[in-house]
Formats: sequence, structure tokens, C-alpha cells
Amino acid sequence: MISLRSKRNSEGSLAKKGERPSSHVRPGVLGLALSLPPLLLVGVFIGLPILIGLTFSLGFTAGPNRVISIIGQQIHKKSHWWGTLQAYSDVLHDSRFRGDLVLTIFVTVLSTTLVLLLALAIALYQRLIGGRKASVLVTLSIVPLFVPVVISAWAIHTFYGGDGFMRTFFSHFGINFPTLTSTPSAIVIGTVWTSLPFAILMISSGLQAIPDALIESAKDCGASSLRVIANILIPLAKTPIIIAGSFTSIGILGSFTIPLFLGPNQPTMLGVEISNFFGSYNRPQQSLVMAFIVFAIASGIAVMYVRSNVKSAKESGRL
Repeated sequence: MISLRSKRNSEGSLAKKGERPSSHVRPGVLGLALSLPPLLLVGVFIGLPILIGLTFSLGFTAGPNRVISIIGQQIHKKSHWWGTLQAYSDVLHDSRFRGDLVLTIFVTVLSTTLVLLLALAIALYQRLIGGRKASVLVTLSIVPLFVPVVISAWAIHTFYGGDGFMRTFFSHFGINFPTLTSTPSAIVIGTVWTSLPFAILMISSGLQAIPDALIESAKDCGASSLRVIANILIPLAKTPIIIAGSFTSIGILGSFTIPLFLGPNQPTMLGVEISNFFGSYNRPQQSLVMAFIVFAIASGIAVMYVRSNVKSAKESGRL
């Protein structure tokens, strides 16, 4: 008996000696190690080109900016140690840029507003009424998500053009339907068409996550449908609505294909004008200035997105 116990104890001691000491990795170090590869990827392929472009817009023409400074026209070299703002002055005093900026902001605000209103209407209809009709409506509304933007733009161009379907159809009744292509209205139609599916998916998911008990309790207390929408559904889905609005407005702000196919030649959206200045006019420094102005506006919109996420994380206890 004693020998059997001593044998077991010896086996246990040998097993303990063979065990490897457990390594305790701090969560912060592990998280940094996991996030380091994508951070390095973003820094090298996005952050570094942005930094090079910023230095070129400030007049630093040496190093990686040397070749483009030789080829480009109206290049301003730095006059101080920090650079020069002459290229920014050229752009801000250009009447074409001011017209493009006004049109870009107008189309962005109007299109984003229409997208959010339509997405809210469809999502609320699905949440409150439901049924087969709501499912069919949501399914049809996300079809543009699977259609390439260039095909959508060309379809809208042929539909609303001078010899398109609308003018041909109404001409049989003696009605002169207006030509919408090459106008800001066509840009709004195109951007709403391409941006609506994402907003519907985002807002619908937020509304579907609201418990039915809240809605039923409000109705039991005598609240109308409008009261339920205004005081329960929209406030609780505020974060998805802000996210949808932020991504939609940033996407429209920098859009290129829709304004190129459907918009006027002048004024035009800044995405098209940046391409014109860089390629057709051979003024790369001024095109970079416009790009950074668009980037600054988009950063201001992104602040709302970040604040909404932080507030949501604090309310859920994640921060």
C-alpha cells in the first residue's frame, strides 16, 4: 500500500516537472500585436501617400515629388521652412472651384437627406406593418446594391436623356418632358439610387433590434404610431441612422462616376474637377489642394460617426 502511494506520488511529481510554465500575455500587448499588421498596411499604403501629397501641396518639390513637379504646370515651390500656401490661394480664389464646391455641398446635403428620408420610410414600414409587401419593397430597394455604378449611371442617362425613354414616351401625348441629364437633378437621382440600399440595410437592422415590448407598451398606454416613431423608434435607432448618414454623405461628397456621366460640365462635382485638374489641365498641385479640402469636409462628417460610436459604446458599458 505504501509502495503504491509512493509510486503515484513519484509519477505526479514527474508529471509536474514535465509541465511547461503557463505564459501570461497581457491583453494590451496581444491586442497591439493583432492590430499591428493592418495598421502598418494602412500606414504604408494610405498614410504615407497622403503625407507625400500634403507636402507637395505645400510646395515641397524634392524627393518623391520631384518628377511630378517637373511635369506639372503652375507649381509653387516652398518659400518658408514649412512650405507655402500659394497653391491653396490659387484654388480658393478660382471662381470655378467656388462653383464646384457649392454644387458639391448642395448635392451632398440634398441627396443624403432624400436617402435618409426614403430609407427611414421603408424601414419603418417594414418594422411597424411588415408582411409580404414590405418584404418585396425592401428586396426591390436593395437591388441597386448589386448593379455596378457605371451601368446605373448609363441607364439613368439613357432614361432621362434628350432622346431617352421619358421624352419619347411623353412626346406621344404632346408633353415636352425636360431633359434631366447634364443637370444637378440627374446627379441627385443617381446618387440617391446608388446610396439608398446601404442606408436601408443599416437603418432596418437598427429598427429590427428594438424590442416589440417597448412598442406594444407604448401603444397600450395610448400612444399613436407617430408618437411611437418619434419617441421610441427613431431615438433608439439614432446610431444606425447617423452611421448611414455619415457613410452616405462621405460617399456622395467624393463621387466621380455619377457626376461624370450625369452632371453638367461646369460647375461640376469636386470629384470630377480634381480629375480634370490632375489630367486635362496638368495642374497636380491644385488638384491635391482640392482633394485635401474634400478630405477636410469628410473628416468633419466622420467626427459625427466617431462620436456616435463612442456614445453607443459608453451606453452599452464597453467603455
